[in-house]
Amino acid sequence: MDMTSGFWLALLQIIGVNIVLSGDNAVVIALAARGLPAEQQKRAVAWGSGAAVVMRIVLTLVAVELLRLPYLKLVGCVLLLWIAVQLLVPEEEGEGHGAAATGMAAAVKTILLADLVMSLDNVIAVAAAAKGNNVLLIAGLAVSIPLVVFASRLLLTLMERWPVIITLGAALLGYVAGEMAIGDPVVKPWIDANAPWLHYAAPVAGAALVLLVGKLLAARAARAPAPVAAPALAGAGVAPLQRVLLASDGSPGAAQALQRLLALRAQLREPAALEVHVVNVQRPVSGDVASFVPKTSLDDYHHERAEAALQPARAALAAAGVPFKEHQHVGDPGAAISDVAAAQGCDLIVMGAQGLGSHTAALLGSVAARTLHLSRVPVMVVRA
Repeated sequence: MDMTSGFWLALLQIIGVNIVLSGDNAVVIALAARGLPAEQQKRAVAWGSGAAVVMRIVLTLVAVELLRLPYLKLVGCVLLLWIAVQLLVPEEEGEGHGAAATGMAAAVKTILLADLVMSLDNVIAVAAAAKGNNVLLIAGLAVSIPLVVFASRLLLTLMERWPVIITLGAALLGYVAGEMAIGDPVVKPWIDANAPWLHYAAPVAGAALVLLVGKLLAARAARAPAPVAAPALAGAGVAPLQRVLLASDGSPGAAQALQRLLALRAQLREPAALEVHVVNVQRPVSGDVASFVPKTSLDDYHHERAEAALQPARAALAAAGVPFKEHQHVGDPGAAISDVAAAQGCDLIVMGAQGLGSHTAALLGSVAARTLHLSRVPVMVVRA
């Protein structure tokens, strides 16, 4: 085994793309085992994940052999570019309708079946990154899959707190797609003889294309109109500020927004008269995940995450002696925040410029921009 710098770079690529593309798989693994007794949960995850590792390795080995055929790498490049772009746009809503796992065997079956159905993107990306080196492929999967399984909650939290991780992951997939295209047997001999510079330019171009297209698609849905002026705190002929909605997800951006809300409340003539509402919106899981998980498990999953996200705001408002009402929703964050503000008759929405996203909404500030676009009341966006 050649332990060159190229080997280690390719190994990091395999680990990186597998982690980035395994978010939904990690959710299924966590939810499939949640209905089991505590002592069986770890065993179900271990058995199911172990079987998934073996299956993933076999499928990827097959994909590596298929990619040796003419034109298939060009087709795979297009598919991989599409997969990368999808990472940068918000996921569609899905509703759980899978059967509940009633035992450890059922949970293992669910994990294995979900991994089989949901792993096409992983298989193609990893096969491309391995460049035909089976030892490299097996080593990369052996490291990354257990990491996804046993550190899934940590990985998802990191991706939500720093969405730029997904942006970088999408760029990495574009880079791998560019490498895949120039490695196809149909074009490789010509490139080697006439345009060797494409070995460097094509991967960079693939990464740039993914970021450009992904940004354009995400911005099209989140394009904001001209800013709306915030209502006056008090004044003759102007309705005073009565109700404020705080969008909170437990992120540093949400904490800054909360501090701005408290400062705004302190400036009022009658601070106690201000009605404060706090909302947390969880993005729905993808339709693939919902196919394998019962609705009750999804509801519990979203509720647990909302409770954890709202806890910092609860503690800070309680410490400041500010009464408030809570709202928990699942859906498009921008639309849900706007709808809650309208339903509660709020005069102002306060939210952070960053955060409030998910591992599939990677562009920073996308939720704030969409809320500005949809809201019928003024929005105060607080930058950290």
